[in-house]
Amino acid sequence: MEKADNFSKNFLIAVVVGVAALFVIKYFDISYPLTVVSTSKSTELAVVGEGKVEVSPDTAYVDAGITVDNRGTVKEVQDTINTINNKIINALRDLGIEKADIKTSNYSVYPNYRYDNNVNTINGYNGNATVEVKVRDTQMVSTVIEAVTSAGANQIQGVRFSIDKPEIFREEARDKAITNAKEQAEKMAKNLGIKLGKIVNIVESSANTPVPLFGKAMAEGLGGGGGAPIVEQGTQTVTSVVTLYFEKK
Repeated sequence: MEKADNFSKNFLIAVVVGVAALFVIKYFDISYPLTVVSTSKSTELAVVGEGKVEVSPDTAYVDAGITVDNRGTVKEVQDTINTINNKIINALRDLGIEKADIKTSNYSVYPNYRYDNNVNTINGYNGNATVEVKVRDTQMVSTVIEAVTSAGANQIQGVRFSIDKPEIFREEARDKAITNAKEQAEKMAKNLGIKLGKIVNIVESSANTPVPLFGKAMAEGLGGGGGAPIVEQGTQTVTSVVTLYFEKK
């Protein structure tokens, strides 16, 4: 009788667990049958290596801003922005900057309000525009800044340096990462007293793309007459992280 009761209890528990499992599979949309893989008998050794390459940027981006305040009409704002914008573009073309490397990335005109006696009234118009310049020779950045400010730009909103083809240097970083992983694997195998076989897999987990850096521009003033600024471009780091999987003999 006691055995029958235990059997009934075990059977009931099995049914409950089975129903619960089916509910989980249904709710989370899990494909079944499920396969459980044990890693306790793994015959592979995974080693992570990292490689870095310091690179001097070969491309720069200069954002020249035009700001116009308190003009009487929209047309006055537009005329002023257009005149300065055209002077900037002509100055850049005179420096040999290609048309494809000059882009007006922002252009806006908006009213300036005055609040008086609980009433907002338009008190003139403001406007701004931004000309983005791609400079393929970083040694020309100072000259470009001087040219656009002399042409009427009253803001330099940023100088960004980047690497035009980072994949070239990423390959070099990857080679260093692989060498680093192999060296670590050899040391680890020696310390553990095991022998390594061939590499059966490689995974590059975080090959980064260098983020454009803002350069430092120092000048006596903007708008012409202050001399060319000193711009420091620095270096950028291209990194690759790889995981090598070795057979264990």
